[in-house]
Amino acid sequence: MDSQTISRTLLYIYHQLVDRYGPQHWWPAQEPFEIIVGAILTQSAAWSNVEKAIANLQEAKALSPGALRQLSLSKITRLIHPCGYYNAKALKLKSFVLWLGEYYGDDLNKLFADNTDCLRQQLLSVHGIGQETADSIILYAANKPVFVIDAYTRRIINRVGLAPDSDSYSAYQSFFMNNLPADVQLFNEYHALLVCLAKDVCRSRPLCQQCCLNVVNSIGIKPSRERFPCSTITLMFNDSSALTDVITLTSITSARANIDSRQREQYEFLG
Repeated sequence: MDSQTISRTLLYIYHQLVDRYGPQHWWPAQEPFEIIVGAILTQSAAWSNVEKAIANLQEAKALSPGALRQLSLSKITRLIHPCGYYNAKALKLKSFVLWLGEYYGDDLNKLFADNTDCLRQQLLSVHGIGQETADSIILYAANKPVFVIDAYTRRIINRVGLAPDSDSYSAYQSFFMNNLPADVQLFNEYHALLVCLAKDVCRSRPLCQQCCLNVVNSIGIKPSRERFPCSTITLMFNDSSALTDVITLTSITSARANIDSRQREQYEFLG
């Protein structure tokens, strides 16, 4: 699949998700430092539990770099207990605020003034901040265009049939960033919508019949036992002559009239 076809496919998926779920308004936070704290606490945690931990920090007037530096690890642990892995996450928070104070004087504007690559390397140097957390901070707190990759994104892209050759974080990230406009709002919404889809229907045990990416019923294509219904999107975009209307990114049903019975046979799966 060439780059132009990949771009069209990704944008079509995006528009399908927007139509189904609407804008996600992510990240839910009052200011950038709260986003950073949330990005650290959400590792292996449900967001509802992260919200409880952040509420505890707010109540204790500890949701600032200086306040967190003054607290003992045991105190931070008690405050963030709801989000799980609290001992490790308390150390991560403490490490970050110590680093931020030492190198940037607690000035997030100064930190975010670095170019994206430099900022990413700086964040990755801090204990407990990995690629996904660093990119969440860059995208949602610093408002710089970088695509966040998580387990949900991998799962959906794999099922659609667009998985890159390598299973590495950078391969998935490059797949999105090389084939989409470098736009902060687009990356923000796209990632949030993928998370929404994964939690709603694209679960470990998927509810494919309820998925907005399941286009099988729209054009009468039969799914294979070895493929997820959403992978039909990839097959269809590979044959642009059969779906000239789909690339307008409106709805796949608008293309149905352009697919005659002979063309449909090209998409029939055996079995």
